[in-house]
Amino acid sequence: MKVAIVGASGGIGQPLSLLMKLNPLVTELSLYDIRLAPGVAQDLSHISTNSVCQGFEKDDIARALQGAHVVIVPAGVPRKPGMTRDDLFKINASIVKGIVTSVAQYAPEARLLIVSNPVNSTVPIAVETLKSMGKLQPGNVMGVTTLDCVRAETFLGEYLGRDKTQVNQDVSVIGGHSGNTIVPVILNPKLRDGLKPHYQEFVHRVQFGGDEVVKAKAGAGSATLSMAFAGYRFADSILKSLAGEQVSGVPTFVYLPGINGGSEVQSKLGGVDYFALPVVFSNGSVSKVDSSILSSLSSQEKKLVSESVRQLVGNIDKGKKFALGAKL
Repeated sequence: MKVAIVGASGGIGQPLSLLMKLNPLVTELSLYDIRLAPGVAQDLSHISTNSVCQGFEKDDIARALQGAHVVIVPAGVPRKPGMTRDDLFKINASIVKGIVTSVAQYAPEARLLIVSNPVNSTVPIAVETLKSMGKLQPGNVMGVTTLDCVRAETFLGEYLGRDKTQVNQDVSVIGGHSGNTIVPVILNPKLRDGLKPHYQEFVHRVQFGGDEVVKAKAGAGSATLSMAFAGYRFADSILKSLAGEQVSGVPTFVYLPGINGGSEVQSKLGGVDYFALPVVFSNGSVSKVDSSILSSLSSQEKKLVSESVRQLVGNIDKGKKFALGAKL
């Protein structure tokens, strides 16, 4: 399988490229960025795994994308101290729109994994751009929210003194991918009592964990290594599905109207067009949204979902308007 990474020489792109080079399901790794990608590819090509690695820059995006089964997009600028995800929009929106236009031209069948923030707006940009070009396959466009899941697992393990690698069955994250749109959900009711003294702190850390990293890096970057791991974990699920494995229960931010089960979610959530929920993958695409998690929410989680939906409406609308050419 061919995987293309657009934004491969950046803070997320380089460690993500390294992890993808190690994946045995990848036979061809294509790295694209406006500069340095050939050097990154040459470096990775010395690693003794069987995938072929090539780098492309500037005007070579067509060759980078052609034949790709999966396209991962971490391109854009990182968040800096004092910068909100909304601030990122002005810069990253046009970057994502340009990339998605190229994907529609050169790899229209690819599974498109959007990492570039703000995901709540960049995924609608991708969907509307593809729609306008007659290339939209809703199940192929996915916003990568896995970092929220990774943080939830980490922090839950810390607060409860449990093995962090074993709590992924105990917690999930739904909603969006910024601040109060992020909704951690405790799947194991038995753990709620143990978490109760730390619950508010737990939720805040999952929602605003990125701020901890931005502050600790003192202006030198944002969450790049943990995001690379999260992006890899999500991409690995896609690759396993493409290889014929049954994969489900992985949350991703998707366009609900175009996916099986999406209209049911919309009716439960007041008509919002996009939401991150656990999904079922078929041949690497989202074939169904699993809304069952919404039936077992605690009263606190229901309040978090309501606030998430309220904020998402504006985030989504902003992305749609940008894609359609409105001046913001």
